[in-house]
Amino acid sequence: MKRMLTRLAGVASILLLTTQMASADGKLSLYNWGDYINPELIDAFSKEYKVDVTLDTYSTNEEMLARIQAGASGYDLVWPSVHMHDIMQKLGLLQAAHPNQMPGWENIDKAALRSHEDPQGDYCLPYAWGAVGILYNKKLIPDLKSWQQFFDYAKANPGKVTMLDDLRETLGVGLIMTGSSVNSRNPEEIEKAEAFIMQQKPNIGAFRYDVIPLVTSGDIAAGHYYVGGVLNVLQNPDLLGFVIPEEGATMYQEDVCLLEGAPNSENAKLFMQFLMRPENAAKNSERLTNGVVNTAAVSLLPDNLKTNPSINPSPEVRAKLQIFEDLGKDLRVYTRAWDRIKTN
Repeated sequence: MKRMLTRLAGVASILLLTTQMASADGKLSLYNWGDYINPELIDAFSKEYKVDVTLDTYSTNEEMLARIQAGASGYDLVWPSVHMHDIMQKLGLLQAAHPNQMPGWENIDKAALRSHEDPQGDYCLPYAWGAVGILYNKKLIPDLKSWQQFFDYAKANPGKVTMLDDLRETLGVGLIMTGSSVNSRNPEEIEKAEAFIMQQKPNIGAFRYDVIPLVTSGDIAAGHYYVGGVLNVLQNPDLLGFVIPEEGATMYQEDVCLLEGAPNSENAKLFMQFLMRPENAAKNSERLTNGVVNTAAVSLLPDNLKTNPSINPSPEVRAKLQIFEDLGKDLRVYTRAWDRIKTN
């Protein structure tokens, strides 16, 4: 009987939450990575629920965290990578939104519950995942398959490749190329990764994010970049390519999290529920060209996304993808290494 009452209470709470959210109006403030949501979804949500939605963007997890810690107020939802989700939850910057009690949660792939701090999805909603590989210009590099080929090309053509301006991503490549985990806490392994990137630095044109126009124009031949660049590949397949290097690569996953001080928490929860609709998840994936975490959305995707080896890689390729973990105080070793790379 106790179990039955608990179950009924849970159902009642879900119904109450749904009823409360169905009448939501007012405002919603989103703080997300640049171009990391289909704007059509924002418009559709705004019209359906009569909510005025604003969107600010950031370039790195660290930038977002620093701004929130510095007292930036007014934001409701943020999109941290999984390791940053863990950090923010430990710091008390998030509140439990309970997406796992919302309609649509049954569509979420439970393998996407990657957070160590939030293994049941009490706080945040898994959003999207993807690999970080290389976007390249086929006229300059007809067939790119590996990091080694990428760096060999850079050596022969200094300044014609770029890497991400991100300490974990770029040092992660160094760790992969020197045979270590991207979550290594061993100072000697991190030192080897630093030395590898330093060795390549004279041939790297820049550490930057905005590489798609440069690769498309041929100003650079290849750029270390996210799988979202596949959208441009699909639009211009004769010119552009994207590859997950054969040595392995990093992968990412972002979650949608409700900030502790969110002024519009009910609208934020409603937006989470809106994102879980399969048709919305599919529309978002078509724009982002990321892997989806919504299992019901997969059948709604066009074939060129469902079968794309960069978006949905084979089990063999996926086995070589590594996702970042929260390193705690050991992150300082990476930060010092990255500072030396950037300044020397």
